[in-house]
Amino acid sequence: MEELWGRWLAASAAAAAGFGDQIAAALAVARTRAVAPVLQLAVWACMAMSVMLVLEVAYMSVVSLVAIKLLRRVPERRYKWEPISVGSVVVGGVDDEEAAAGGGRDAAFPMVLVQIPMYNEKEVYKLSIGAACALTWPPDRIIIQVLDDSTDPSIKDLVELECKDWATKNINIKYEIRDNRKGYKAGALKKGMEHIYAQQCDFVAIFDADFQPESDFLLKTIPFLVHNPKIGLVQTRWEFVNYDVCLMTRIQKMSLDYHFKVEQESGSSMHAFFGFNGTAGVWRLSAINEAGGWKDRTTVEDMDLAVRASLKGWQFLYVGDIRVKSELPSTFKAYRHQQHRWTCGAANLFRKMAKEIFKTKGVSVWKKLHLLYSFFFVRRVIAPILTFLFYCVVIPLSVMVPEVSIPVWGMVYIPTAITIMTAVRNPRSLHLMPLWILFENVMAMHRMRAALTGLLETMHANEWVVTEKVGDHVKEKLQVPLLEPLKPTDCVERIYIPELMVAFYLLVCATYDFVLGAKHYYLYIYLQAFAFTALGFGFAGTSTPCS
Repeated sequence: MEELWGRWLAASAAAAAGFGDQIAAALAVARTRAVAPVLQLAVWACMAMSVMLVLEVAYMSVVSLVAIKLLRRVPERRYKWEPISVGSVVVGGVDDEEAAAGGGRDAAFPMVLVQIPMYNEKEVYKLSIGAACALTWPPDRIIIQVLDDSTDPSIKDLVELECKDWATKNINIKYEIRDNRKGYKAGALKKGMEHIYAQQCDFVAIFDADFQPESDFLLKTIPFLVHNPKIGLVQTRWEFVNYDVCLMTRIQKMSLDYHFKVEQESGSSMHAFFGFNGTAGVWRLSAINEAGGWKDRTTVEDMDLAVRASLKGWQFLYVGDIRVKSELPSTFKAYRHQQHRWTCGAANLFRKMAKEIFKTKGVSVWKKLHLLYSFFFVRRVIAPILTFLFYCVVIPLSVMVPEVSIPVWGMVYIPTAITIMTAVRNPRSLHLMPLWILFENVMAMHRMRAALTGLLETMHANEWVVTEKVGDHVKEKLQVPLLEPLKPTDCVERIYIPELMVAFYLLVCATYDFVLGAKHYYLYIYLQAFAFTALGFGFAGTSTPCS
Protein backbone atom coordinates (compact mmCIF):
# COMPACT_ATOMS: atom_id res chain seq x y z
CA MET A 1 0.00 0.00 0.00
CA GLU A 2 2.78 2.40 0.92
CA GLU A 3 4.59 1.52 -2.28
CA LEU A 4 1.52 2.32 -4.37
CA TRP A 5 1.06 5.55 -2.47
CA GLY A 6 4.70 6.52 -3.12
CA ARG A 7 4.36 5.75 -6.83
CA TRP A 8 1.22 7.86 -7.01
CA LEU A 9 2.95 10.79 -5.32
CA ALA A 10 5.94 10.48 -7.65
CA ALA A 11 3.67 10.37 -10.67
CA SER A 12 1.72 13.38 -9.41
CA ALA A 13 4.93 15.33 -8.82
CA ALA A 14 6.20 14.46 -12.28
CA ALA A 15 2.90 15.50 -13.82
CA ALA A 16 2.94 18.77 -11.87
CA ALA A 17 6.52 19.42 -12.91
CA GLY A 18 5.63 18.73 -16.48
CA PHE A 19 2.63 21.00 -16.25
CA GLY A 20 4.79 23.71 -14.72
CA ASP A 21 7.32 23.33 -17.50
CA GLN A 22 4.52 23.62 -20.02
CA ILE A 23 3.29 26.82 -18.38
CA ALA A 24 6.82 28.24 -18.27
CA ALA A 25 7.30 27.31 -21.91
CA ALA A 26 3.96 28.87 -22.82
CA LEU A 27 4.89 32.06 -20.98
CA ALA A 28 8.28 32.12 -22.70
CA VAL A 29 6.59 31.76 -26.08
CA ALA A 30 4.09 34.48 -25.24
CA ARG A 31 6.91 36.70 -24.05
CA THR A 32 8.87 36.07 -27.21
CA ARG A 33 5.92 36.61 -29.54
CA ALA A 34 4.15 39.50 -27.78
CA VAL A 35 6.31 41.36 -25.27
CA ALA A 36 9.72 41.08 -26.92
CA PRO A 37 8.79 42.70 -30.27
CA VAL A 38 7.02 45.61 -28.56
CA LEU A 39 9.87 46.17 -26.15
CA GLN A 40 12.45 45.92 -28.92
CA LEU A 41 10.50 48.51 -30.89
CA ALA A 42 10.53 50.75 -27.83
CA VAL A 43 14.29 50.27 -27.59
CA TRP A 44 14.88 51.40 -31.16
CA ALA A 45 12.54 54.36 -30.67
CA CYS A 46 14.58 55.34 -27.63
CA MET A 47 17.78 54.91 -29.64
CA ALA A 48 16.48 57.30 -32.29
CA MET A 49 15.48 59.85 -29.65
CA SER A 50 18.86 59.44 -27.92
CA VAL A 51 20.69 60.27 -31.15
CA MET A 52 18.56 63.37 -31.66
CA LEU A 53 19.17 64.50 -28.09
CA VAL A 54 22.93 63.92 -28.04
CA LEU A 55 23.37 65.75 -31.35
CA GLU A 56 21.39 68.71 -30.01
CA VAL A 57 23.40 68.78 -26.77
CA ALA A 58 26.67 68.51 -28.70
CA TYR A 59 25.65 71.31 -31.06
CA MET A 60 24.74 73.67 -28.22
CA SER A 61 27.88 72.80 -26.27
CA VAL A 62 30.19 73.38 -29.22
CA VAL A 63 28.52 76.67 -30.13
CA SER A 64 28.64 78.01 -26.59
CA LEU A 65 32.27 76.96 -26.11
CA VAL A 66 33.56 78.10 -29.49
CA ALA A 67 31.56 81.33 -29.68
CA ILE A 68 32.26 82.55 -26.17
CA LYS A 69 35.44 80.88 -24.96
CA LEU A 70 37.45 80.75 -28.21
CA LEU A 71 36.08 83.44 -30.51
CA ARG A 72 35.12 85.77 -27.66
CA ARG A 73 31.80 86.67 -29.29
CA VAL A 74 30.69 88.49 -26.16
CA PRO A 75 27.64 90.79 -26.39
CA GLU A 76 29.75 93.96 -26.42
CA ARG A 77 31.56 92.75 -29.55
CA ARG A 78 28.47 91.60 -31.41
CA TYR A 79 26.31 94.63 -30.63
CA LYS A 80 26.96 98.27 -30.04
CA TRP A 81 27.14 99.19 -26.39
CA GLU A 82 27.93 102.68 -25.17
CA PRO A 83 27.08 104.27 -21.85
CA ILE A 84 24.27 106.78 -22.05
CA SER A 85 25.62 110.28 -22.68
CA VAL A 86 24.03 113.27 -21.01
CA GLY A 87 25.65 116.34 -22.52
CA SER A 88 29.30 116.08 -21.57
CA VAL A 89 28.55 113.53 -18.86
CA VAL A 90 28.83 109.86 -19.68
CA VAL A 91 26.63 107.63 -17.53
CA GLY A 92 27.12 103.90 -17.24
CA GLY A 93 30.38 103.44 -15.40
CA VAL A 94 31.08 102.74 -11.78
CA ASP A 95 31.61 106.31 -10.60
CA ASP A 96 28.81 108.10 -12.38
CA GLU A 97 25.66 106.75 -10.71
CA GLU A 98 25.05 110.17 -9.16
CA ALA A 99 24.78 111.66 -12.63
CA ALA A 100 22.13 109.10 -13.54
CA ALA A 101 20.26 109.85 -10.36
CA GLY A 102 19.73 113.45 -11.21
CA GLY A 103 22.61 115.13 -12.95
CA GLY A 104 22.64 116.34 -16.56
CA ARG A 105 19.66 116.31 -18.91
CA ASP A 106 17.31 113.50 -17.87
CA ALA A 107 15.63 113.55 -21.28
CA ALA A 108 18.58 111.55 -22.64
CA PHE A 109 17.35 108.61 -20.60
CA PRO A 110 14.47 106.57 -22.03
CA MET A 111 11.37 105.97 -19.93
CA VAL A 112 11.58 102.63 -18.16
CA LEU A 113 8.77 100.68 -16.51
CA VAL A 114 9.74 98.10 -13.89
CA GLN A 115 7.04 95.48 -13.33
CA ILE A 116 6.97 93.25 -10.24
CA PRO A 117 4.15 90.68 -10.37
CA MET A 118 3.46 88.95 -7.07
CA TYR A 119 0.97 86.65 -5.36
CA ASN A 120 0.90 86.29 -1.57
CA GLU A 121 4.65 86.95 -1.41
CA LYS A 122 4.84 87.76 2.29
CA GLU A 123 8.42 86.57 2.68
CA VAL A 124 10.03 88.38 -0.26
CA TYR A 125 7.93 91.40 -1.26
CA LYS A 126 10.18 93.84 0.60
CA LEU A 127 13.31 92.46 -1.07
CA SER A 128 12.08 92.84 -4.66
CA ILE A 129 10.38 96.21 -4.14
CA GLY A 130 13.41 97.58 -2.30
CA ALA A 131 15.83 96.39 -5.00
CA ALA A 132 13.65 97.87 -7.78
CA CYS A 133 13.36 101.21 -6.00
CA ALA A 134 17.15 101.30 -5.58
CA LEU A 135 17.83 101.05 -9.33
CA THR A 136 20.05 103.83 -10.56
CA TRP A 137 18.01 105.85 -13.05
CA PRO A 138 16.63 109.42 -13.12
CA PRO A 139 13.59 109.45 -10.81
CA ASP A 140 11.40 111.10 -13.42
CA ARG A 141 12.34 108.52 -16.09
CA ILE A 142 11.41 105.35 -14.22
CA ILE A 143 8.14 103.92 -12.90
CA ILE A 144 7.99 101.01 -10.48
CA GLN A 145 4.77 99.03 -10.96
CA VAL A 146 3.83 96.45 -8.31
CA LEU A 147 1.19 94.06 -9.68
CA ASP A 148 -0.32 92.46 -6.60
CA ASP A 149 -2.63 89.49 -7.21
CA SER A 150 -2.56 88.45 -3.55
CA THR A 151 -5.70 86.84 -2.17
CA ASP A 152 -4.67 87.26 1.46
CA PRO A 153 -5.95 90.68 2.65
CA SER A 154 -3.25 90.99 5.30
CA ILE A 155 -0.48 90.48 2.72
CA LYS A 156 -2.17 92.94 0.37
CA ASP A 157 -2.12 95.55 3.12
CA LEU A 158 1.56 94.93 3.81
CA VAL A 159 2.52 95.28 0.13
CA GLU A 160 0.44 98.43 -0.29
CA LEU A 161 1.97 99.92 2.85
CA GLU A 162 5.47 99.15 1.52
CA CYS A 163 4.65 100.92 -1.76
CA LYS A 164 3.31 103.97 0.08
CA ASP A 165 6.45 104.06 2.21
CA TRP A 166 8.66 104.18 -0.91
CA ALA A 167 6.38 106.82 -2.46
CA THR A 168 7.15 109.12 0.46
CA LYS A 169 10.83 108.86 -0.55
CA ASN A 170 10.12 110.44 -3.95
CA ILE A 171 9.99 107.08 -5.75
CA ASN A 172 7.49 106.92 -8.63
CA ILE A 173 5.83 103.66 -7.59
CA LYS A 174 2.38 102.39 -8.54
CA TYR A 175 0.44 99.75 -6.61
CA GLU A 176 -1.98 97.93 -8.94
CA ILE A 177 -4.50 95.21 -8.09
CA ARG A 178 -7.18 93.29 -10.02
CA ASP A 179 -10.64 91.99 -9.21
CA ASN A 180 -9.64 88.46 -10.25
CA ARG A 181 -6.59 86.36 -11.14
CA LYS A 182 -7.59 85.62 -14.72
CA GLY A 183 -4.53 84.60 -16.70
CA TYR A 184 -2.36 84.50 -13.57
CA LYS A 185 1.01 86.19 -14.22
CA ALA A 186 0.29 86.86 -17.90
CA GLY A 187 -3.03 88.45 -16.97
CA ALA A 188 -1.38 90.67 -14.37
CA LEU A 189 1.35 91.83 -16.78
CA LYS A 190 -1.20 92.46 -19.52
CA LYS A 191 -3.40 94.48 -17.18
CA GLY A 192 -0.41 96.47 -15.99
CA MET A 193 0.48 97.44 -19.56
CA GLU A 194 -3.00 98.88 -20.13
CA HIS A 195 -2.34 101.92 -17.94
CA ILE A 196 -1.59 105.13 -19.81
CA TYR A 197 1.67 105.74 -17.93
CA ALA A 198 2.87 102.25 -18.91
CA GLN A 199 2.22 102.82 -22.62
CA GLN A 200 4.32 105.99 -22.47
CA CYS A 201 7.42 104.00 -21.53
CA ASP A 202 10.06 102.81 -23.98
CA PHE A 203 11.26 99.71 -22.16
CA VAL A 204 9.93 97.40 -19.47
CA ALA A 205 12.05 95.44 -17.00
CA ILE A 206 10.38 92.46 -15.32
CA PHE A 207 11.36 90.93 -12.00
CA ASP A 208 9.58 88.16 -10.10
CA ALA A 209 8.95 88.79 -6.43
CA ASP A 210 12.10 86.96 -5.27
CA PHE A 211 14.50 88.71 -7.69
CA GLN A 212 16.86 91.44 -6.50
CA PRO A 213 18.69 93.33 -9.29
CA GLU A 214 21.82 95.31 -8.56
CA SER A 215 21.49 99.08 -8.63
CA ASP A 216 23.35 99.37 -11.97
CA PHE A 217 21.14 96.79 -13.75
CA LEU A 218 19.46 99.33 -16.05
CA LEU A 219 22.73 101.16 -16.76
CA LYS A 220 24.18 97.90 -18.09
CA THR A 221 21.19 96.55 -20.03
CA ILE A 222 19.36 99.56 -21.48
CA PRO A 223 22.30 100.71 -23.70
CA PHE A 224 22.02 97.47 -25.71
CA LEU A 225 18.41 98.36 -26.51
CA VAL A 226 19.05 102.06 -27.10
CA HIS A 227 21.91 101.55 -29.59
CA ASN A 228 20.54 98.43 -31.36
CA PRO A 229 16.98 99.02 -32.60
CA LYS A 230 16.54 95.40 -33.75
CA ILE A 231 17.01 93.97 -30.25
CA GLY A 232 13.66 93.36 -28.58
CA LEU A 233 14.84 91.61 -25.41
CA VAL A 234 17.91 91.58 -23.17
CA GLN A 235 17.97 88.60 -20.82
CA THR A 236 20.37 88.39 -17.88
CA ARG A 237 21.53 85.45 -15.80
CA TRP A 238 20.05 84.25 -12.54
CA GLU A 239 22.16 83.99 -9.39
CA PHE A 240 20.93 82.01 -6.40
CA VAL A 241 21.10 83.20 -2.82
CA ASN A 242 20.09 79.84 -1.33
CA TYR A 243 21.90 77.32 -3.54
CA ASP A 244 23.83 75.96 -0.54
CA VAL A 245 20.80 75.32 1.66
CA CYS A 246 20.59 71.63 0.78
CA LEU A 247 21.71 69.09 -1.79
CA MET A 248 18.57 69.55 -3.88
CA THR A 249 19.24 73.27 -4.38
CA ARG A 250 22.84 72.50 -5.37
CA ILE A 251 21.57 70.08 -8.01
CA GLN A 252 19.08 72.68 -9.25
CA LYS A 253 21.90 75.19 -9.58
CA MET A 254 23.83 72.74 -11.76
CA SER A 255 20.88 72.34 -14.13
CA LEU A 256 20.10 76.05 -14.33
CA ASP A 257 23.75 77.04 -14.77
CA TYR A 258 23.89 74.63 -17.71
CA HIS A 259 20.69 76.16 -19.09
CA PHE A 260 22.13 79.66 -19.05
CA LYS A 261 25.71 78.82 -20.03
CA VAL A 262 24.78 76.49 -22.89
CA GLU A 263 21.16 76.78 -24.03
CA GLN A 264 20.72 80.55 -23.67
CA GLU A 265 24.26 81.35 -24.77
CA SER A 266 24.10 79.21 -27.91
CA GLY A 267 20.65 80.49 -28.84
CA SER A 268 21.73 84.09 -28.44
CA SER A 269 24.98 83.58 -30.39
CA MET A 270 23.67 81.56 -33.34
CA HIS A 271 20.02 82.48 -33.74
CA ALA A 272 19.50 85.70 -31.72
CA PHE A 273 16.66 83.73 -30.16
CA PHE A 274 16.01 81.85 -26.94
CA GLY A 275 13.13 81.42 -24.54
CA PHE A 276 12.56 84.40 -22.28
CA ASN A 277 13.02 83.28 -18.68
CA GLY A 278 10.09 85.36 -17.47
CA THR A 279 12.15 87.57 -15.18
CA ALA A 280 15.47 89.45 -14.95
CA GLY A 281 15.03 90.74 -18.51
CA VAL A 282 14.26 94.00 -20.27
CA TRP A 283 11.81 94.19 -23.17
CA ARG A 284 11.36 96.88 -25.79
CA LEU A 285 7.73 97.90 -25.43
CA SER A 286 7.21 98.10 -29.19
CA ALA A 287 8.36 94.47 -29.51
CA ILE A 288 5.75 93.35 -26.98
CA ASN A 289 3.02 95.30 -28.74
CA GLU A 290 3.97 94.09 -32.23
CA ALA A 291 3.99 90.47 -31.01
CA GLY A 292 0.44 90.83 -29.69
CA GLY A 293 1.15 91.41 -26.02
CA TRP A 294 0.91 88.94 -23.18
CA LYS A 295 -1.28 85.84 -23.67
CA ASP A 296 -2.51 83.48 -20.99
CA ARG A 297 -3.18 80.41 -23.16
CA THR A 298 -0.36 78.43 -21.49
CA THR A 299 1.59 78.47 -18.24
CA VAL A 300 4.73 79.70 -20.07
CA GLU A 301 3.58 83.17 -21.08
CA ASP A 302 7.23 84.25 -21.25
CA MET A 303 8.15 81.64 -23.88
CA ASP A 304 4.92 82.35 -25.76
CA LEU A 305 5.77 86.05 -26.10
CA ALA A 306 9.37 85.28 -27.05
CA VAL A 307 8.38 82.95 -29.90
CA ARG A 308 5.82 85.40 -31.30
CA ALA A 309 8.27 88.33 -31.09
CA SER A 310 10.96 86.26 -32.81
CA LEU A 311 8.57 85.46 -35.67
CA LYS A 312 8.11 89.21 -36.09
CA GLY A 313 11.84 89.60 -36.67
CA TRP A 314 13.00 90.83 -33.25
CA GLN A 315 16.40 89.72 -32.00
CA PHE A 316 17.19 88.59 -28.46
CA LEU A 317 20.42 89.06 -26.53
CA TYR A 318 21.61 87.08 -23.53
CA VAL A 319 24.16 88.84 -21.30
CA GLY A 320 25.62 86.31 -18.88
CA ASP A 321 27.90 88.79 -17.11
CA ILE A 322 24.91 90.58 -15.60
CA ARG A 323 23.47 88.53 -12.75
CA VAL A 324 20.33 88.99 -10.67
CA LYS A 325 19.89 87.42 -7.26
CA SER A 326 16.96 85.04 -6.90
CA GLU A 327 15.73 82.10 -4.85
CA LEU A 328 15.55 78.41 -5.72
CA PRO A 329 12.60 76.30 -4.55
CA SER A 330 13.98 74.47 -1.53
CA THR A 331 11.18 71.98 -0.89
CA PHE A 332 10.63 68.95 -3.11
CA LYS A 333 6.92 69.72 -3.40
CA ALA A 334 7.56 73.27 -4.63
CA TYR A 335 10.17 72.06 -7.11
CA ARG A 336 7.79 69.43 -8.51
CA HIS A 337 5.11 72.07 -9.08
CA GLN A 338 7.58 74.41 -10.76
CA GLN A 339 8.89 71.73 -13.12
CA HIS A 340 5.37 70.64 -14.01
CA ARG A 341 4.43 74.21 -14.93
CA TRP A 342 7.52 74.80 -17.04
CA THR A 343 7.47 71.43 -18.86
CA CYS A 344 3.73 71.20 -19.40
CA GLY A 345 3.48 74.80 -20.58
CA ALA A 346 6.28 74.41 -23.13
CA ALA A 347 4.79 71.22 -24.60
CA ASN A 348 1.34 72.81 -24.70
CA LEU A 349 2.77 75.88 -26.47
CA PHE A 350 4.36 73.57 -29.05
CA ARG A 351 0.95 72.03 -29.69
CA LYS A 352 -0.66 75.46 -30.13
CA MET A 353 2.06 77.20 -32.14
CA ALA A 354 3.53 74.50 -34.40
CA LYS A 355 1.12 75.19 -37.24
CA GLU A 356 1.46 78.96 -36.80
CA ILE A 357 5.26 78.76 -36.94
CA PHE A 358 5.15 76.56 -40.04
CA LYS A 359 2.76 78.90 -41.89
CA THR A 360 4.35 82.22 -40.89
CA LYS A 361 5.54 84.11 -43.94
CA GLY A 362 8.75 86.11 -44.06
CA VAL A 363 10.56 83.70 -41.75
CA SER A 364 13.48 81.65 -43.08
CA VAL A 365 13.29 77.87 -43.31
CA TRP A 366 16.37 77.66 -41.08
CA LYS A 367 14.63 79.63 -38.32
CA LYS A 368 11.43 77.58 -38.59
CA LEU A 369 13.48 74.38 -38.41
CA HIS A 370 15.32 75.63 -35.33
CA LEU A 371 12.07 76.57 -33.58
CA LEU A 372 10.08 73.46 -34.46
CA TYR A 373 12.78 70.81 -34.25
CA SER A 374 15.52 71.99 -31.87
CA PHE A 375 13.79 74.43 -29.56
CA PHE A 376 10.47 72.65 -29.16
CA PHE A 377 10.53 69.02 -30.33
CA VAL A 378 13.92 67.84 -29.07
CA ARG A 379 14.31 69.96 -25.94
CA ARG A 380 10.68 70.24 -24.78
CA VAL A 381 9.23 66.90 -25.91
CA ILE A 382 11.96 64.33 -26.60
CA ALA A 383 14.18 65.15 -23.61
CA PRO A 384 11.60 64.70 -20.82
CA ILE A 385 9.97 61.64 -22.40
CA LEU A 386 13.21 59.83 -23.31
CA THR A 387 14.89 60.19 -19.92
CA PHE A 388 12.18 58.43 -17.95
CA LEU A 389 10.95 56.02 -20.63
CA PHE A 390 14.38 54.63 -21.51
CA TYR A 391 16.36 54.75 -18.27
CA CYS A 392 13.55 54.00 -15.81
CA VAL A 393 11.18 51.77 -17.81
CA VAL A 394 12.74 50.12 -20.86
CA ILE A 395 16.17 49.23 -19.46
CA PRO A 396 14.81 47.73 -16.20
CA LEU A 397 12.10 45.79 -18.07
CA SER A 398 14.60 44.41 -20.56
CA VAL A 399 16.22 42.27 -17.85
CA MET A 400 13.06 40.13 -17.81
CA VAL A 401 13.01 39.76 -21.58
CA PRO A 402 16.39 38.34 -22.62
CA GLU A 403 15.35 38.32 -26.29
CA VAL A 404 15.56 42.13 -26.27
CA SER A 405 18.96 43.65 -26.95
CA ILE A 406 20.03 47.22 -26.23
CA PRO A 407 23.05 48.58 -28.14
CA VAL A 408 25.97 49.53 -25.92
CA TRP A 409 26.35 52.84 -27.73
CA GLY A 410 22.80 53.80 -26.79
CA MET A 411 22.87 52.59 -23.21
CA VAL A 412 26.42 53.67 -22.28
CA TYR A 413 28.14 55.91 -24.79
CA ILE A 414 25.37 58.44 -25.42
CA PRO A 415 24.42 59.08 -21.77
CA THR A 416 28.11 59.26 -20.90
CA ALA A 417 28.68 61.85 -23.62
CA ILE A 418 25.72 63.94 -22.42
CA THR A 419 26.96 63.72 -18.83
CA ILE A 420 30.46 64.80 -19.81
CA MET A 421 29.19 67.75 -21.83
CA THR A 422 27.11 68.82 -18.85
CA ALA A 423 29.95 68.34 -16.38
CA VAL A 424 32.35 70.42 -18.48
CA ARG A 425 30.17 73.48 -17.86
CA ASN A 426 29.93 72.69 -14.13
CA PRO A 427 33.55 71.84 -13.19
CA ARG A 428 33.06 72.79 -9.54
CA SER A 429 30.22 70.29 -9.18
CA LEU A 430 31.87 67.20 -10.65
CA HIS A 431 31.54 65.36 -7.35
CA LEU A 432 27.76 65.80 -7.51
CA MET A 433 27.29 64.40 -11.01
CA PRO A 434 26.22 60.87 -9.92
CA LEU A 435 23.61 62.33 -7.59
CA TRP A 436 22.55 64.79 -10.29
CA ILE A 437 21.94 61.89 -12.71
CA LEU A 438 19.84 59.94 -10.21
CA PHE A 439 17.84 63.01 -9.17
CA GLU A 440 17.19 64.07 -12.76
CA ASN A 441 15.93 60.58 -13.60
CA VAL A 442 13.41 60.83 -10.76
CA MET A 443 12.30 64.27 -11.91
CA ALA A 444 12.02 62.92 -15.46
CA MET A 445 8.92 61.01 -14.33
CA HIS A 446 7.17 64.29 -13.52
CA ARG A 447 8.51 66.03 -16.60
CA MET A 448 7.32 63.23 -18.90
CA ARG A 449 3.87 63.32 -17.35
CA ALA A 450 3.83 67.11 -17.66
CA ALA A 451 4.98 67.00 -21.30
CA LEU A 452 2.26 64.49 -22.21
CA THR A 453 -0.29 66.58 -20.30
CA GLY A 454 0.67 69.61 -22.35
CA LEU A 455 0.78 67.77 -25.67
CA LEU A 456 -2.61 66.16 -25.10
CA GLU A 457 -3.94 69.31 -23.40
CA THR A 458 -5.69 67.48 -20.58
CA MET A 459 -7.61 69.17 -17.77
CA HIS A 460 -4.40 69.89 -15.83
CA ALA A 461 -2.58 71.53 -18.75
CA ASN A 462 -3.10 75.06 -17.42
CA GLU A 463 -2.66 74.26 -13.75
CA TRP A 464 -0.69 77.03 -12.04
CA VAL A 465 0.81 76.67 -8.56
CA VAL A 466 2.96 79.57 -7.38
CA THR A 467 6.42 78.45 -6.23
CA GLU A 468 6.79 78.83 -2.47
CA LYS A 469 9.46 81.29 -1.33
CA VAL A 470 11.01 81.98 2.06
CA GLY A 471 13.18 85.07 1.53
CA ASP A 472 15.43 86.16 4.39
CA HIS A 473 14.15 83.36 6.60
CA VAL A 474 15.68 80.62 4.49
CA LYS A 475 18.29 79.70 7.11
CA GLU A 476 15.82 79.82 10.00
CA LYS A 477 12.68 78.20 8.59
CA LEU A 478 14.17 75.52 6.41
CA GLN A 479 15.90 72.81 8.36
CA VAL A 480 16.11 69.08 7.56
CA PRO A 481 18.58 68.75 4.63
CA LEU A 482 18.59 65.87 2.17
CA LEU A 483 18.61 62.37 3.73
CA GLU A 484 17.47 63.62 7.15
CA PRO A 485 13.96 62.20 7.56
CA LEU A 486 10.95 63.61 9.35
CA LYS A 487 8.82 61.49 11.62
CA PRO A 488 5.83 60.10 9.68
CA THR A 489 3.48 61.60 12.25
CA ASP A 490 5.00 65.02 11.72
CA CYS A 491 4.34 65.33 8.02
CA VAL A 492 2.39 62.71 6.09
CA GLU A 493 2.31 64.84 2.95
CA ARG A 494 6.04 64.30 2.47
CA ILE A 495 5.28 60.78 1.22
CA TYR A 496 4.96 60.66 -2.59
CA ILE A 497 3.16 57.57 -3.88
CA PRO A 498 4.21 57.77 -7.59
CA GLU A 499 7.90 57.72 -6.65
CA LEU A 500 7.38 54.75 -4.33
CA MET A 501 5.47 52.79 -6.99
CA VAL A 502 8.30 53.27 -9.49
CA ALA A 503 10.80 52.36 -6.77
CA PHE A 504 8.98 49.05 -6.18
CA TYR A 505 8.98 48.31 -9.93
CA LEU A 506 12.72 49.00 -10.13
CA LEU A 507 13.43 46.82 -7.08
CA VAL A 508 11.56 43.90 -8.67
CA CYS A 509 13.48 44.30 -11.94
CA ALA A 510 16.84 44.65 -10.19
CA THR A 511 16.23 41.63 -7.97
CA TYR A 512 15.13 39.52 -10.95
CA ASP A 513 18.30 40.49 -12.81
CA PHE A 514 20.44 39.73 -9.76
CA VAL A 515 18.89 36.28 -9.14
CA LEU A 516 17.78 35.02 -12.54
CA GLY A 517 18.93 37.48 -15.14
CA ALA A 518 22.08 37.59 -17.21
CA LYS A 519 22.39 41.25 -18.21
CA HIS A 520 23.92 42.50 -14.96
CA TYR A 521 22.08 45.84 -14.94
CA TYR A 522 21.03 45.34 -11.34
CA LEU A 523 23.62 47.72 -9.82
CA TYR A 524 22.34 50.67 -11.85
CA ILE A 525 18.70 49.70 -11.29
CA TYR A 526 19.22 49.31 -7.53
CA LEU A 527 20.77 52.79 -7.36
CA GLN A 528 17.87 54.27 -9.28
CA ALA A 529 15.40 52.42 -7.03
CA PHE A 530 17.16 53.91 -4.01
CA ALA A 531 16.80 57.40 -5.49
CA PHE A 532 13.06 56.94 -6.11
CA THR A 533 12.64 55.53 -2.59
CA ALA A 534 14.53 58.37 -0.94
CA LEU A 535 12.51 61.04 -2.75
CA GLY A 536 9.31 59.07 -2.30
CA PHE A 537 9.71 59.27 1.48
CA GLY A 538 10.51 62.98 1.31
CA PHE A 539 14.25 62.75 1.95
CA ALA A 540 14.88 65.69 -0.37
CA GLY A 541 15.11 69.42 -0.02
CA THR A 542 14.13 71.16 3.17
CA SER A 543 11.05 70.89 5.33
CA THR A 544 8.47 73.50 6.14
CA PRO A 545 5.69 73.24 8.71
CA CYS A 546 2.84 71.19 7.31
CA SER A 547 -0.49 72.89 6.95
